[in-house]
Amino acid sequence: MYGISSFCLHHEPLGTALETLSSLTDLVEIMNDGPHHLETPELLDSFSLRYAFHAPSRGVNIASILEPIRKASVEVTGQCLTLAAEVNAPVVIHPGYFAWEEDREKARRQVTRSILELNRIAGDLSVTYYLENMGDWNYFFLRFPEEMEMMDGVDLALDVGHANLNGCLDGFLARRFCHVHLHDNSGKEDSHSPVGEGSIDFHSVMNAITRENAAPVIEVATLEGVRQSIQALDQIGGG
Repeated sequence: MYGISSFCLHHEPLGTALETLSSLTDLVEIMNDGPHHLETPELLDSFSLRYAFHAPSRGVNIASILEPIRKASVEVTGQCLTLAAEVNAPVVIHPGYFAWEEDREKARRQVTRSILELNRIAGDLSVTYYLENMGDWNYFFLRFPEEMEMMDGVDLALDVGHANLNGCLDGFLARRFCHVHLHDNSGKEDSHSPVGEGSIDFHSVMNAITRENAAPVIEVATLEGVRQSIQALDQIGGG
C-alpha cells in the first residue's frame, strides 16, 4: 500500500484530511506547514494510521547565512522532530537555499552546521529524518546526485518529480534512498501531477523502490490525482 501526503487536501482541516485519507491508506505524510501545522500529537491519536512528517519549509532555511534565521530554522525543524518522535514517525526536511550565487560556499557551511545540530536532536529523540532533493529552483541545494556528499550520512528522501525537473532521475534512482515522493510532471514545471500524466518512467521508479525497500508516498496536488495515481501504480504492479 502506498502512503499519501496530506498535501492533496491542504485546503481542508487536517482532521478532515486524515479522515478522508484513512480510507485509502494506512500511512499519511503530514505536510506540517500552513493549515496542517501541528504543535501536539493529540489529533493523530484519533486515527489508526502510521505517520511521516514533512517538516515546515515555506518559512524555514537551514542554509541561511543569517545566523539568527538558521538557528530559528533548526529550532522549528527540531520541534517537528520532537512531535514526530511522539508518534514514531520519520521526518522529511528540505536542505535549504542561498539567495546569491556568491553566498553558496558560506551557505554550504551553514547546512553542515545545521545537519550536525539536527543529528544531535534526532539522536536524542531516537527519530529518523531524511533530506529531500530539490527541484529546478535556482539556489537550492541537493538538486543533483553528486551533491549527496553534503548530507553527512543522512539518508535521502527521493522526490522523483524534482529529480525529473533537473533531468537526473536515473542518477538518483541508482543511489541509496529510504523514502520516496511520487508525483509526475513534464520536466518543465513542478506540477505535482498524477502518476502517468507526465514524462516519468514509473516502471524504473518502482523497480528502484523495490530494490531499496523504500517507503513510497504519493504527493500529488489533488485527491482525485491520488486516486488516479494509485490506479496507475497498481497497473505497474508496484504496490
